[in-house]
Amino acid sequence: MKREINNNKNPIKNMSVNIKPLADRVLVEPVAADLKTASGIIIPDTAKEKPQKGQVVAVGTGKVDEPMTVKIGDTVLYGKYAGTEINVEGKDYLIMRESDILAIL
Repeated sequence: MKREINNNKNPIKNMSVNIKPLADRVLVEPVAADLKTASGIIIPDTAKEKPQKGQVVAVGTGKVDEPMTVKIGDTVLYGKYAGTEINVEGKDYLIMRESDILAIL
């Protein structure tokens, strides 16, 4: 499920994205999937898996009793089906709860 975001309605700047996640949500830019295997075999688009690694672009304020542990710029691992895909100015992002993040690299 992809959603288009109209940036004219989002005045808050966070890095280069006009999105400010609420509460315990995090905006992640997925890392591009590998185009070749280690042995040099080219992977076709139909066989590529969804990336499970990305870089944090924006972070919400957290909950009252649970402060955020991730920060902007962290590289994180998340579940295969975590988050909601959105497209902002031609770039794909995922917005997810901090609890969907499995690890910080």
